[in-house]
Amino acid sequence: MTIIEELIEKKEKLAVIGLGYVGLPIAVSFAKTVDVIGFDINEKKVNEYKMGKDGTNEVGNDEISKTTIEFTSDEEKLLAAKFNIIAVPTPLNSDNTPDLTPLEKASEIMGRNLKKGDYVVFESTVYPGVTEEVCLPILEKNSNLKGGVDFKIGYSPERINPGDKQHRLENIVKVVSGCDDESLEEIAGVYEHIVKAGTYKVKNIKTAEAAKIIENSQRDINIAFMNELSIIFNKMNINTGEVLKAASTKWNFLNFMPGLVGGHCIGVDPYYLTYKAQQLGYNPDVILAGRKINDQMGEYIIHSAIKLMIKNQMSLKSPKVAIMGLTFKENTPDIRNTRVIDMYHELQEYGITPKVCDPVVQKDEVRREYGFDIVDFEDIKDMDVVIFAVAHKEFENLTEEELSKMFGRDKKIVIDVKGIVDCPDSYIYWSL
Repeated sequence: MTIIEELIEKKEKLAVIGLGYVGLPIAVSFAKTVDVIGFDINEKKVNEYKMGKDGTNEVGNDEISKTTIEFTSDEEKLLAAKFNIIAVPTPLNSDNTPDLTPLEKASEIMGRNLKKGDYVVFESTVYPGVTEEVCLPILEKNSNLKGGVDFKIGYSPERINPGDKQHRLENIVKVVSGCDDESLEEIAGVYEHIVKAGTYKVKNIKTAEAAKIIENSQRDINIAFMNELSIIFNKMNINTGEVLKAASTKWNFLNFMPGLVGGHCIGVDPYYLTYKAQQLGYNPDVILAGRKINDQMGEYIIHSAIKLMIKNQMSLKSPKVAIMGLTFKENTPDIRNTRVIDMYHELQEYGITPKVCDPVVQKDEVRREYGFDIVDFEDIKDMDVVIFAVAHKEFENLTEEELSKMFGRDKKIVIDVKGIVDCPDSYIYWSL
């Protein structure tokens, strides 16, 4: 009997370790047909899920309320599972080197609750080699079992796009790998149960790790190119958006847009790859150049705003500035590695403390993470400068009247990072 057959017949259980933006949708999807244990070390998060509250907005409160997942922060509950999926964050240290601490801690927890015959599949984005060279030894040490003999491991990178209701877990091809042929087939069989788009089997774990990390690195480089073009075209007084619309009429033009690059994937993963490359004695110039450009965009946007203020004879002593949006991308409450915070801090360098408005974030999380309070939309009034940093749908649909109420009677400066605001000619408008 295969593992997926055992799961369907409720003879075995599946566990998901890490219930964030990636782990929660996986757990909910599997729980529709198999017994699932959902584990997270964050007791507050676990309790919210038990109460039917989805702070990620990836699944929704209705789905959480109906799910049969056994939510827990008790690691011993994992002993009841045979197939285990680890989906924890892989952030960066302050020097942009990989911080594998969450992955190492999750591996320790898993190792302490591992049994003979179990499977452990990692989904966290890492540089090639981490699963077998970092995680596997931790599993073996904490379980006193031998990988590949007593238990099997695999790697299947997450491809979920937070806030995207079209490209979901079920309709994105799932790359899968295992430590041997048997594990590859078993792991693929389990994922094929919920992923209707099917799986793509690769011959080894390192290949799967590499495939994932270049997906995001490629996007990072392409966005960096667009950001550099935007800087050049602004100096030429050319509208970048109009240039890209014209260029995109060619069938093979890659339709990327300039903007802030943050979050837990595109703004992070290239540093994992460059870290490993530099360990091997190679300096990845192209990838690092892209990262340098993207990392400086917040500063560049604020410098452009300040220049506009000076050009239009606006006082820099106590201007009223608002930032609309704080999350790393539109229509998601995720503030991890958001680059909007770069603009906030850059304004503070000029002695300006802006008001920040975001209709989808969790206010207590912002206060805990960044030390300031999110204001309501109604509090954005009498402004001199309004910076639309994130393309939330609430901002895209602003009427001219709603926009006007945000400003005072003097000159009105709109900094439109993503080009979503339709401004009257009387406004002073700037966009990437």
